[in-house]
Amino acid sequence: MVSAGDFRNGVTFEEDGNVMQVVEFQHVKPGKGSAFVRTKVKNVISGSVVEKTYNPSAKFPAAFIERRNMAYSYADGDLYYFMDNETYEQEPVNKADLTDAFRFVKEDMVCMVLSYKGKVFGVEPPNFVELQITETDPGFKGDTATNTFKPATLETGAEVRVPLFIEPGEVIRIDTRTGEYMERA
Repeated sequence: MVSAGDFRNGVTFEEDGNVMQVVEFQHVKPGKGSAFVRTKVKNVISGSVVEKTYNPSAKFPAAFIERRNMAYSYADGDLYYFMDNETYEQEPVNKADLTDAFRFVKEDMVCMVLSYKGKVFGVEPPNFVELQITETDPGFKGDTATNTFKPATLETGAEVRVPLFIEPGEVIRIDTRTGEYMERA
């Protein structure tokens, strides 16, 4: 059991049949009245974030989120298959459970698969990936203006904005959390 007085960022607990994760918390002790805990909690399954206040003595069952490294194998319609590198089991994941950052994942890339009580609810790709540019306008000598970008298509089909000097065929590093170009690889 987890008490609201013990809330810290990242703590997961069950409330009303939902799995919640503490995003922010603040212990408040007003001059009058009893203390309370003001929090921002995220529903881990649906992704919604709400602000709630709790009595510090309120207790909730702890929720264990299983995180496994699995390699992305292939897609078949709306199902994406991931393979456990230790047991070689295939785990199908519905397209609706994938985030926008999944557009930067190519086959055989290792991702973090999140599940609760055996049900997969999310996939976290690596924070940084190195991908080859398949299509972009060619760079010209003298294109050195700072903070000027052009669209580029990556080997996964995703589009990003890259500096003018980047050529087709180059490998670049992408931050999957923001979808932005970081540097040449």
